[in-house]
Amino acid sequence: MVEGANGPVASDADQILHDKNILVVPDILANAGGVTVSYFEWLQNSLLESWRIHQINKRLEDILEKGFETVFRVAVKHNVTPRIVAYIIALKKVAETQSVKEVALEAPLFKQN
Repeated sequence: MVEGANGPVASDADQILHDKNILVVPDILANAGGVTVSYFEWLQNSLLESWRIHQINKRLEDILEKGFETVFRVAVKHNVTPRIVAYIIALKKVAETQSVKEVALEAPLFKQN
């Protein structure tokens, strides 16, 4: 089952489906294509570039395949739902970004005397 909307399957239902070996592609993965292409549009505008459709499709395919493969490999390895893995990966990336920001703010350039 592929979630086409945002959050259509409740967390308890997600676990029930997982226990019944029904594969659920969570919304965070199913909707990633549109969000990613929107980012590509923003990036092209920021760089004053115009990419060819095959470049966009190739970049999108690479990103989506990597995300899907990572989520499902970890889900199978740890016997958890793909949604849980997707959330963990997202939270880890946010935490890493926050750590980088905190380190950057400790740099002498940003310190107030």
